[in-house]
Amino acid sequence: MIITSLEYLPGKTIQRHLGLVQGSSVRSKHAGRDIMASLKSIFGGELVGYTELLHESREEAIDRLKKQAASIDANAILNVRFSTSSIASGAAEIFVYGAAVQIVDES
Repeated sequence: MIITSLEYLPGKTIQRHLGLVQGSSVRSKHAGRDIMASLKSIFGGELVGYTELLHESREEAIDRLKKQAASIDANAILNVRFSTSSIASGAAEIFVYGAAVQIVDES
């Protein structure tokens, strides 16, 4: 599955547009990470626990995006975008979406 933020792929032709696909992940903060984040905010530096949490959330959202695209026989997802939002106190959503297409090599 090709996933890109481009609107088209050089050397490829969009044979069929299958619609919008999306994936999301909602995660809450961990108490241990909150304690470390509080200490880091005093001394400065990267909040590694939160960085890891967001990375895991993005990967899960992308996996769900790919599964949805594969279920409608797409072989690429174009114009992919990410969004984040706060769902509740201590919980955030990572949302990814794009255009599911079938592409072929230009001949």
